[in-house]
Amino acid sequence: MLLVPLLLGITLFAFFLLKALPGDPVLGLVGERASPEIIESIRREMGTDKGFIGQYIGYLKLLLQGDLGRSYYTNRDVLADIVMKFPNTMILAFAAMAIAVPLGIAMGFLSALSAGKGGRVVERLVDTLSISGLSIPVFWSAIIIMMIFSLKLKLFPPSGTGEIRFLVLPALVLSIPAVATLARVTKTTVVEILRMPYITTARAKGLPGIRVNVYHVLRNAVIPIVTIIGLDFGSYLNGAVVTETIFGWDGIGRFTMEGIIKRDYPVIMGCIITGTLIFVVVNMVTDIVYQYLDPRVRLHVKER
Repeated sequence: MLLVPLLLGITLFAFFLLKALPGDPVLGLVGERASPEIIESIRREMGTDKGFIGQYIGYLKLLLQGDLGRSYYTNRDVLADIVMKFPNTMILAFAAMAIAVPLGIAMGFLSALSAGKGGRVVERLVDTLSISGLSIPVFWSAIIIMMIFSLKLKLFPPSGTGEIRFLVLPALVLSIPAVATLARVTKTTVVEILRMPYITTARAKGLPGIRVNVYHVLRNAVIPIVTIIGLDFGSYLNGAVVTETIFGWDGIGRFTMEGIIKRDYPVIMGCIITGTLIFVVVNMVTDIVYQYLDPRVRLHVKER
């Protein structure tokens, strides 16, 4: 029910910001030396000669018809380009999460168990790695990894789209912040759960350590972990702008960056609207997963 007002608010806000920025996409298209008549003719053709309200209403009419407009520079249908590039972004997002989820959870769980048993070395090592993963800019880690694995070791190509050898490096770079976030969230949650009375009771009953850790600890820590996975996956499906641009991965993120550089308003607006819909769908799926993972959520939904 809130999707329509959400889209209206986001389109209005994004449209206003784009129009408030200095510069003219027409001048970027034809150059400043073009005659005023040609510039004005192209503005009428693109619809940028109207006022802000007129342009926004015209864009809303297109949206109601399921049309995201046409690119100023290529004259291609924006929706068709997004549909064509989205599978590449989805492949990259799945590959990054396939690395981040098991590695991040394992690091956080190991750090939490080490802290409870006095293993300060392991805990500090995991904390250092997770803080570094959150602190290092993506563009810097992308360049370093490209230099090591592409230029020095020559194991993977530096850029491109398609085969799995092109996927490895961008997926690895994209997974680093997610690994760090999952490790920290997992550690914090597991440490809190290990202090719960039911964990002490389970151990007092003589249950095997692996059963306590997996069935009682990890199972109750999964809700905040799923939240982080949903947020990261949603952001990756929106397009990892920096990663896709550096590695030449032809996805939504690179498409968005090209639109920003060229001031291609239909492309930028189309990517923003697509990103909004993706986040709504991902959040809805995450809520559904909650109901299967936590009986308390199912009970609450039934009571409502």
